Amino acid sequence: MRAALLAVTLCVAGATLGAGEARAGILIAVDKTTQRMTVTRDGRTLYDWPVSTGMAGYDTPRGTFSPSRMAADYRSREWDDAPMPHAIFFTGRGHAIHGSGHTGRLGTPASHGCVRLAPGKAATLFALVKAEGMGNTRVVIGGDETALAGRAS
Repeated sequence: MRAALLAVTLCVAGATLGAGEARAGILIAVDKTTQRMTVTRDGRTLYDWPVSTGMAGYDTPRGTFSPSRMAADYRSREWDDAPMPHAIFFTGRGHAIHGSGHTGRLGTPASHGCVRLAPGKAATLFALVKAEGMGNTRVVIGGDETALAGRAS
């Protein structure tokens, strides 16, 4: 089932890029069902990491996005000045992929809607997106974190 979901996600991402677009690109695919992120460049997998997406009541939006801004050292004004290192923002409402010290919860829905990564992995992803450019990066969020809600602790 995971392979089928990834194939659908990659097809959707490819369709949104346009048939005539030939430039290289980074695809950050997040599967909320498996709580995994796969990072590819030109269709080649570079990374496959556990993440945490939104817990009950705090949805991580599904869809295809382009990063809108990046901040190496950001603190959330909405969530008590919580650190969000190496943040890559992908919605106008403030959703981001970022590092988190709550590594024990990775692999389960645990955030307020952002996509959390281990700090070192967030730094690696941030550097990759910075080098390739936000315009050459797509973020695709698929799946359903409620499928894991019973496993979260």
